[in-house]
Amino acid sequence: MRDEQIQGPQTDCADWMSNLPDKLWKVPLWNLAIPGSHDTMTYQLDDCSPLVQSESLFLRVLDHCFPCVMRPCVKRWATTQECDISDQLDAGIRFLDLRIAHKKDSDIAVFHFAHGIYSQQTVKDTVTKVALWLQEHPKEVVIIACSAFDGMNQEEHLELIDFLTRLFEKKLCPKTETPSLLSCWDRGYQVILSYDDTAAETYNDLWPGIAYWWANTPDPKDLILFLEGQKESGRPTEAFFVAGMNLTENLRYVIQHPCQTLRTMTLQVYKFLLDWVKKQHPGPSKTGLNIICADFVGDNAFVHIVIALNKDILS
Repeated sequence: MRDEQIQGPQTDCADWMSNLPDKLWKVPLWNLAIPGSHDTMTYQLDDCSPLVQSESLFLRVLDHCFPCVMRPCVKRWATTQECDISDQLDAGIRFLDLRIAHKKDSDIAVFHFAHGIYSQQTVKDTVTKVALWLQEHPKEVVIIACSAFDGMNQEEHLELIDFLTRLFEKKLCPKTETPSLLSCWDRGYQVILSYDDTAAETYNDLWPGIAYWWANTPDPKDLILFLEGQKESGRPTEAFFVAGMNLTENLRYVIQHPCQTLRTMTLQVYKFLLDWVKKQHPGPSKTGLNIICADFVGDNAFVHIVIALNKDILS
């Protein structure tokens, strides 16, 4: 049954949470299988921007001297998604991995996303799109993980936190809750907002950083071995966590594959990675998975495979 559904035509998943069987409505969200996008906002990186401040001095010097070479190269290997955020949500993505940065000498209220270089989109415009999308899908719940915060100081953190809490307001699920679909629907919650910085510790509506299992390897077999090792060590209890099904290039790989990009590297092994995902199980057991993140989501079976895993909870 599951394989039939996965191999069939792609269907719209914009409201998949509200379409789950009612027996799953009371399951804590950290015991469901939830599809996510790794480095959600890299689909419009700005190759006219300098490298982010956290990159090594050596790379930033190269960027200063040879921007026409460095920036397109960084963009090729830093782009992890091709669909914009509304399309990702329509496709069923419910975990957004937002790596935020503040450009040096820019206005305090202007924030961008970053992965090697900065994004064209601003954070405020992007999360406003998410808020508008949620209005049209009142029974969907999105987990937003804000992290990295390259180049940000305390004042800038407080500016951003103030904007986020005012934007989502009563849709924010407090960190004291054990959220399920039913409890979120009853209280009007639609956003689990994680903010991975001490600036957010005193805010009841902001959740702490979410653990991300990152293999940091370009080898798909090593990636799977890493994730299996993490599973054997045991999942966090009563907490969200992410299994990162994303490959990472290193300098050796880039030099050995000068004509490749992160996209070609990923897509040539995507079936192998998806075959592993099909064998996973959500739930509270030691080896149960929760959020599964991938690169280049939207135009493949990834979301459907992850959603289908929730049928295991009913058996």
